[in-house]
This record gives sequence, C-alpha cells and structure tokens, in this order.
Amino acid sequence: MLLFINYVDRGNLSTAAHLVQGDLNLNYTQMGMLLSAFSWTYAWTQIPVSWLAERYGAHRILAAGLTLWASATILIGFAHTFAMLLVLRLLLGLGESAGFPGVAKILAAIVPAKGLGTANGIIALGYLTGPVVGTIAGGLLMAHFGWRSSFWVFGGLSLLWLLPWSRVAGEVRTAVHASTDDSTTWWMILKQPSLWGTSLGLFSQNYVFYFMLYWLPSYLQTERGFSIVGMAWIATSAYMANALSAFIAGWAIDRFLARGGSANVGYKSVMAVAHLGSVACMLAMAMGSPKVALVSLFVYQALCGASSPGVYAMCEILAGP
Repeated sequence: MLLFINYVDRGNLSTAAHLVQGDLNLNYTQMGMLLSAFSWTYAWTQIPVSWLAERYGAHRILAAGLTLWASATILIGFAHTFAMLLVLRLLLGLGESAGFPGVAKILAAIVPAKGLGTANGIIALGYLTGPVVGTIAGGLLMAHFGWRSSFWVFGGLSLLWLLPWSRVAGEVRTAVHASTDDSTTWWMILKQPSLWGTSLGLFSQNYVFYFMLYWLPSYLQTERGFSIVGMAWIATSAYMANALSAFIAGWAIDRFLARGGSANVGYKSVMAVAHLGSVACMLAMAMGSPKVALVSLFVYQALCGASSPGVYAMCEILAGP
C-alpha cells in the first residue's frame, strides 16, 4: 500500500502536466525540469536513506518519508511559480526515496529467497497500480475541479496511511531485527559483479519506464489528440497492463524456481526480453500509425511490468536479510 501511494503521488504532475503548463505559462524545457527534478533528489538520496533504514529501522524511515512527500504533494496544489514547483518536486523525491530501500529491507528479512519473485510481484502490482488509480482519478478530478484539486486530495489521503502503519510497525521492527545479519559489510556487497549488472539493468528499465510515466499523458493529448478524460482512460488501461504483468511474471519465476530452475536464468531471461522488446515498442510508438502506436504502448507496458519483480528480487538475494 505504501508504494501504491508512492506512485500515485509521484505521477500526479504527469497527469496534470498539460494543464499546469498552460496555467503557469511554462515551456517544455521547464516542464522537463519539473518532471525530472523528482529524480535528482530521489536517486542521490537512496544510499543515505538506506543507511538510515539500517540504523534506525525501516518502519520509522518509511513513516518519515511518507509524511514529507505527502506534505510536498499538498503544497504543490498551492504553487504559482516555476521555482516553487521545482523546490516541492525536489522535496517529493527526497521523501519518496525512503520507499524501496525500506520495503526491500522488510521483504528480504521476512520472505524466503524462493518466494521473492511472488512477493515482489505483489509489491509491483501495488506500486504499478498507483499510476492506474492516479491517472484516472486525477484526470477526473482535474476535469471537474482543476489541476490543483488532485494534489490536495491525493496528498491528504496519503497521510491516512500513517494510522494503520503505527499499529503494525512494532511487529515489523521485531521481525526485521531478528533476521538481520550484522556481519554483512559494504565491501561484501559492492565486490559482487552481479550487483553492478543488476544496477545497470534497473537504470535501463527506469529510463524507459519513467519516460513513459512522465510523458505518456502529455503525449496522448498533444500528439494523439485525446481529451483529458480520454487520455486518463487510455493511460490507465496501459498502466494496468503493466501492473498485472508484474504480478504474473513474479509468480511464474517462482514456479520456475520451484521446479528446479536457476534463479540466474529465470530472472535474467525475463529482463533481457523486456529490455529488447521495450526498445522496439518505443520506436513503433514514435514512428508508427496511431493504431500501431496504441498496440505498441500496451505491449511495452506488459514487457516493462514483467521485468519489475526481478530487479528487486535480485538485489534482495544478493544482499541477504
């Protein structure tokens, strides 16, 4: 649920981009900076936030991160200048950087390695459903009440997660502490070639995924002529294909492992097919007819979703609890 909220809030500006651009008279360069500013802080704080999660507990860091990013989301709804939006997008990225390190820590501690495909598939279903709900609900809110309303509503609802989390955080802390191996060092992790291969795989996957997450709504409106409601339904359907594919892929890889298959072959084969297929689909979306572009969009989302469970499962297997 946390990562579902995470992806609803991080994709909110993508849905509103066309309206924000017109309302605040922003050019495409400024919109590109606003969309990417999230990643400036999100990427570079992953390691320090991970260290904080190890030292002070993933449960605490997750709660602090959500509080920060939900507050930033609400405040974006009050922004009237490019500079203010830029600062708030940076804060959003800082808060959301707690999501995956904290969740990965918890999963690796409580789920056996042979079940990590399914577990990460379920997690991926959650966070990839975020753009599904965020795009359609945000699109409808914006169509009726303006683009600012979606930031106020989604940011306020995000804070409600803290209530149920406060009731289970103690159990999570106990489970993680009991399974953590304090003998693992940075060098033991960094010297593994597979770690760097996995990181390169995630870089490649994230490049195409975020390109689509950030620019798909605007592309459908400006290049394909969809209304904001029509865009919301098309983008929502595409994101749903992504989410379902992630769950099915995670489950299928675990079944492959249960039958004696190699984790190395299972995870990397899916990743390779997804990466190559994504390139072909993006070329078809840019150069093909409207019908070809639309079909390629859905195939792309399915391929992208299939690679999601493996990226995180490989990291959790490499690093252990």
